[in-house]
Amino acid sequence: MKSSKNSRREFLKKSAVLALAGAALRIPGSDIMAEGFSSSAPFTLAPLPYSHDALEPFIDTQTMQIHHGKHHKAYVDNLNKALTDSKTTASSIESLMANMSKHSMAIRNNGGGHYNHTLFWNLMTPAGGGEPTGKVADAINGAFGSFAAFKEKFTSAAMSRFGSGWAWLVVNNGKLEIGSTPNQDNPLMDLSDLKGKPLLALDVWEHAYYLKYQNKRAEYVNAFWNVVNWGEVARLMR
Repeated sequence: MKSSKNSRREFLKKSAVLALAGAALRIPGSDIMAEGFSSSAPFTLAPLPYSHDALEPFIDTQTMQIHHGKHHKAYVDNLNKALTDSKTTASSIESLMANMSKHSMAIRNNGGGHYNHTLFWNLMTPAGGGEPTGKVADAINGAFGSFAAFKEKFTSAAMSRFGSGWAWLVVNNGKLEIGSTPNQDNPLMDLSDLKGKPLLALDVWEHAYYLKYQNKRAEYVNAFWNVVNWGEVARLMR
């Protein structure tokens, strides 16, 4: 019994070291900083890039604690289990998304949940909001005519998504496009109707806003514009 306890203690120590190492890696072949993504399974949950209360009053503390610490953690744990159960290997989270049509619904839901949320946390910042400048502003004005028109179209995508899902700004073949996906699907998946490299994402699952905004999705979407990390959007646009 004592030997078993010692073995478990060593296993937990090694797991913690591997988790910390994985959080610092980049997704191969991508500009996206892979915070929370190891180069291959098992995947890990990275800490938020800010404190749980940093986005107040727009995104409340309790929602951030539950959303990141419980919902996102569950996606990571269930993804790793689904990969193990199916004996599936993943060279990167992006390669998993690109070949999603070959995988199970458990891998689709949880893999998408992990990718989407890791991106989402980094697309918000307590120093965010306002209108973009520089190349982001130029690209948005060129594609949609004005920031106001872009904001209206993105908001419409978020509001018109029935049930759970995500609203997206993507670049597809050099062109900016706005759309939405159901559940935890994303534009990197080969089976998604909306395709492209994600530049901006908004989670419109009820668990993302219900504690503060109840059923008032419009208020949540409007609040989101106060925390958008335009610097991260610019980096992803490179």
